[in-house]
Amino acid sequence: MEKKGKNRCNDMVFIQNYDSPMGRILIAADEKGICGLWFYDQKYFAKDLESQREEKQTDVLLEAKCWLDLYFSGKKPDFLPSLHPVGTAFQQEVWKILSSIPYGKTMTYQEISQILAKRRGMEKMAAQAVGRAISHNKISLLIPCHRVIGKNKSLIGYAGGLEKKRKLLELEGIDFNTFSKKKKDVSFSIHFAKE
Repeated sequence: MEKKGKNRCNDMVFIQNYDSPMGRILIAADEKGICGLWFYDQKYFAKDLESQREEKQTDVLLEAKCWLDLYFSGKKPDFLPSLHPVGTAFQQEVWKILSSIPYGKTMTYQEISQILAKRRGMEKMAAQAVGRAISHNKISLLIPCHRVIGKNKSLIGYAGGLEKKRKLLELEGIDFNTFSKKKKDVSFSIHFAKE
């Protein structure tokens, strides 16, 4: 993982569309790997994607489509295409933690902030900082930000929308009977103030 320019993929980016059961997805890759995967209707859609892009099938884009085929069929993919997430050092650190959350499991924003605080020798770290880094994850699903929930097991903070987050977690076998029954769809920053 690295930072290039203003959080962008390398100069030439290849793109492909993927029609998932939850909506159309845009996948972007440079010569190092997948650098973007967005639902078309999500917040920050294709943010910072280079204007120099070409619609072309590449090996890594084909791998990403195979991964998505398995994932949306309800199976846990046993491989991950090469990734090239681009962001700040802090974002990279948060995204590595996200990547460690197993299929079918969740972690809270607070748990992630506690891990980061411990690594840095701090007593605590604000969950808001973690939330900001997660919200700017450009590689949805492959870096599973949908697996992050509120400390009271509530669904909060997903750029693709909370209904999509719920469906993704259900697809992975998450039991919502133990989750908070909050129905209000508000931004993660409001919820973080309460954590």
